[in-house]
Amino acid sequence: MEIKVLKDILSANDQMAERNRAALDSKRVTAFNIMSSPGSGKTSLILETIRALRKQIRIGVIEGDIASSIDARTVGKEKVPVVQINTGGECHLEAGQVGRALESLPLDKLDLVMIENVGNLVCPGEFKLGEHKKVIILSVPEGDDKVHKYPLLFAMADAVVISKIDLLPYARFDVPAFLKALKGMNRKARVFQVSCTTHQGIEQWAKWVRSNTSR
Repeated sequence: MEIKVLKDILSANDQMAERNRAALDSKRVTAFNIMSSPGSGKTSLILETIRALRKQIRIGVIEGDIASSIDARTVGKEKVPVVQINTGGECHLEAGQVGRALESLPLDKLDLVMIENVGNLVCPGEFKLGEHKKVIILSVPEGDDKVHKYPLLFAMADAVVISKIDLLPYARFDVPAFLKALKGMNRKARVFQVSCTTHQGIEQWAKWVRSNTSR
């Protein structure tokens, strides 16, 4: 019974995700679903992306959190449209929530919507949102073994961002080992090594974002 209920939930979510995708495509807007564990640097990467590309493309943001609007207020200071979603305890965003958020964004005036999912390396992988690209962030302090512990997200990623690389001298993160493991399960994902503190790798990341945004 529980398996059937889960299948029904995912089926309904997938249908809503398809509607979201159709709505985005009709406006020629690209959406990125950005996923990671808490504290890995999702908001920081979104901020750096906005700053790097604000003169080239028009960006809106959907912020997902269990509670609070701290990140939405932070992103809003960059003078971009932002909508907050609070899940009230759920560990992921769902397509219905994103659909309602899209209705509050000025899609006619946007080229890219960056969706910051709830911090979690498990649940978000099950729920499509209507996105065009899935981006997984893994920070150096988390360790290179997460690709083995949470394979679903890494296997489906279009891009994997290793964040906080300025901490590599102080943390145990074997970059070659991580890249080898990732390649074993996902050969298509682009990998970026970035630091939002030193800005290393941000230019390469921003170029990829721009090249994958419809305009």
